[in-house]
Amino acid sequence: MKKLIVPILILIVLASCGRRGIGISTGGELTGVPVGKVWNEPTPYNMVLVTRGSYRMGPGEIDSLWGMTVPTRGVSVDNFWMDEAEITNSQYKQFVFWVRDSIIRERLADPAYAGDDFFRITEDEYGEPVQPRLNWSIPIPWTRNTEEEEAAINSVYITHPITKKKMLDARQMNFRYEWFDAAEAAKRQNRLDPQERVLNTDIAANPDEVIMISKDTAYIDEEGRIVNETITRPLNSLYDFVHTRIVNIYPDTTCWVNDFSNANNEYYMRNYFSHPGYAHHPVVGVSWEAATAFCEWRTLFLRRGLQRRDVKVEKYRLPTEAEWEMAARSGKTENRYPWGPTAAQAEEDCYQANFKPGEGAYAADRNLIPAKTKSYRPNSFGLYDMAGNVAEWTSTAYTESGNQLMSDMNPEYRYNAAAEDPYPLKKKVVKGGSWKDISTFIRSDMRDSEYQNHGRSYIGFRCVRTPIGN
Repeated sequence: MKKLIVPILILIVLASCGRRGIGISTGGELTGVPVGKVWNEPTPYNMVLVTRGSYRMGPGEIDSLWGMTVPTRGVSVDNFWMDEAEITNSQYKQFVFWVRDSIIRERLADPAYAGDDFFRITEDEYGEPVQPRLNWSIPIPWTRNTEEEEAAINSVYITHPITKKKMLDARQMNFRYEWFDAAEAAKRQNRLDPQERVLNTDIAANPDEVIMISKDTAYIDEEGRIVNETITRPLNSLYDFVHTRIVNIYPDTTCWVNDFSNANNEYYMRNYFSHPGYAHHPVVGVSWEAATAFCEWRTLFLRRGLQRRDVKVEKYRLPTEAEWEMAARSGKTENRYPWGPTAAQAEEDCYQANFKPGEGAYAADRNLIPAKTKSYRPNSFGLYDMAGNVAEWTSTAYTESGNQLMSDMNPEYRYNAAAEDPYPLKKKVVKGGSWKDISTFIRSDMRDSEYQNHGRSYIGFRCVRTPIGN
C-alpha cells in the first residue's frame, strides 16, 4: 500500500501546478509563462509621444562651433515621450521649493533646531527599524510655530545686506542623488566573476587580475562647499557602480548680466525667475548638471506619488541629441526646421519662432527675450518651441566627430567628465538655437555646445521618458 502513496502525491502536485503556472494543463504545448495583468502606461502629464523612426542625422554642412563639415548618418530611434514645451520657471520652482522643504524638514527633526521626531520616519508600522527618511505627510508649521521651529524655517533664508529683502539662500539649495550605472556594470570587462570576462572558454581568466573602476562621490566640506570628486579603486562589488552627486540647483540669475556686456539687463536678473509675470516662460540659467538633477528629482517625485508598488516606470532624463533632432524634425530628414524644409518666415505677424531675424532685431517677432512657452505653433508631433526661444540641453557629450562615434541605433555618446578632466571634455550638446540667434542657428539639424556647469540666459531644457513595452 505504501508504494501507491508516492505516485498519487506526485499527480496531485502536478495537477495543482497546472492551475497556477507551468503544468500539464496546457496539453504539452509551448504557451509561455503567465504574465498576469499588463499595466499600460498612460501618457505622462504634459508630454507627447514621439514615435520610433529613421532619418539622416546631422546637417552634412558646416558645424556651427568648429567650422568643419559634419557628415550625415542614417539612424533609427525608438519611441519616447517628450515634454510638449520647455520646462518653465513655475515648474522648476516646484523643484526648488521641494529642495527647500526637504532641508527644513531635516532641520525640524534635528535636535540642534526643533528636534521634532515626527518629521523623520525611523521605523515601520510594526515598530521595526527602517532606513531613516523624511516624513512628508506632516505639514511644515509655517505659522503658529515654536521659537525652535521658526529658527529651522528661517535657516534657509537670508536678508540682503543692502536692500534688506528676505530671500531664499540659493547657496543652500543643494540636491543629492545617487544612480546605478547598469550599462558600465554590464560590460564584460567589469564582471565580478573573472571567468565571465572572456568569451573563449578554452582561455582561463586570471582570477588575480585587478580591475580598476572610477566612482563618483560627493560631500559638503566644513566650509559648506560642495565637493564632487571621482575616485579610482579596485572593483569589489556592484556598489562600485553606484555614484553620488550633489548639485546646487538654483538658477544662475546673474547670467542676464554676465552673458551681455554693457547691457541694461539688471531688470531680468531681479525678476525673470522670481516674478509671477514670468511664471510660464522657460527657465534659464540652469546648468546641464542642474537639469540632470531635475530629471532625477522628477523621477523620485513620480515614483513616490504612484500608489501601486507593482508599477514600474523608466526614469525621466534629458533627451539624447538623436532623440531631440528627430523630434524637432518631425521624424523627416528633409525637415531642417520643425515646420518643414524652408527657413523661418521673417514677415511681420508671420514669425514661426522666437529668434533674431536681423542685426539687433530681437524684438522684430514681438519678443525681446524668451517668450512664454507655446507662443508659436507646434510641429506635427505636438512639440512647441523646438526652434528658437531657448536652446536646450541634451544628454550627449560634445565632440567634433559628431555622430560618427555613435551607433546607428538609438545613437548616444556619453562621457561622464571627472572634476580633474580638462575643461573641453565637459561640454554637452545644445540644440535648437534661441531667442538671440539668427535663423541658421535655430535649424533642427545644427548643433552647438556649452560647458556642463554653466547656466546661460538662452539655454533651457525639457525632459523625455522611455515607455516600457511597445
